[in-house]
Parts: sequence; structure tokens; C-alpha cells
Amino acid sequence: MTELDRFDRSILSLLQGNARMANTELAERVGLSPSACLRRVQRLEKVGIIAGYVALLDPQSVGRANTVFIEVTLQSQGEDALAAFEHAAVACPDILECQLVTGDFDYLLRVAVPSTQEYERVQKRELSRLPHVQRLKSQFALRTVLKRTDYPL
Repeated sequence: MTELDRFDRSILSLLQGNARMANTELAERVGLSPSACLRRVQRLEKVGIIAGYVALLDPQSVGRANTVFIEVTLQSQGEDALAAFEHAAVACPDILECQLVTGDFDYLLRVAVPSTQEYERVQKRELSRLPHVQRLKSQFALRTVLKRTDYPL
């Protein structure tokens, strides 16, 4: 694991809030020269601490206003069953997130759909056909209270 000093943490905090910030502004706010700041950002990218840059979209604006969390229980928790499920889940474009979890079920999925009818289609044609699925339990989110993309540093 790479050690992060106060400059690295400051750079990461600022970039999490605005990844499009110009290097000159970033350097000024962190208290480094632009060249030193750029070298640090490039090092953070190279070692994988900065995994990439994305645009965060408004779900309603792109027709995906309904978030659904799905608990998935598999028929078996054998290595082959887990691998087959994960491989198929990665290939499913409607799954936004797939977490292997502990507890009463095996995976927690997050999907975003325009409507309950569209979720029914996704469940019937995609999720229920994933390998080794024994049970799906879905919950529609009523309202997002908090959604963060930045990690506390």
C-alpha cells in the first residue's frame, strides 16, 4: 500500500470533488508548484489510487430514476458457482453494482430502471437467468437520502 502524505490526501480530496479541476488551480490550493502537483497526480494514477475519472449522471435525466437493490441467493456457494455467477453478472448491462456479501444471501446487486415494468423485464429476462440463482429478493428505493462518491481522507 502506498503511503499518502498530507499533499496526496489534499489532492485526492479536491479531485474527488472536482476531477476536472485544472492542475494550476489544484497546485495552488494544495500548496505545491504545478509541476510537483502534476507529478503527484500522475504517481497516484500509476499506482492505482486514482482508478479513473468519470462523469456522474443524474439518473432521472437519463431515464433511470428507480433504483432497485436485489439480494441474490445462489443454489451453491462453491467456487465454480460463484465464478459463473460473477462472470455472467459482469456481462449484464443493467447491473450497476454487484457485491459479494456475508449474511443471509450471497450477492447484493444495484440496478437502475425507468419503471417497475422495466424492472420486471430485467428480472425475468436477465437476473433470473443468471447461473446458479436460487432466489431473488428485490427492494425499490423510495428516495435517496445520501449518496456519496468521495471517500473520507
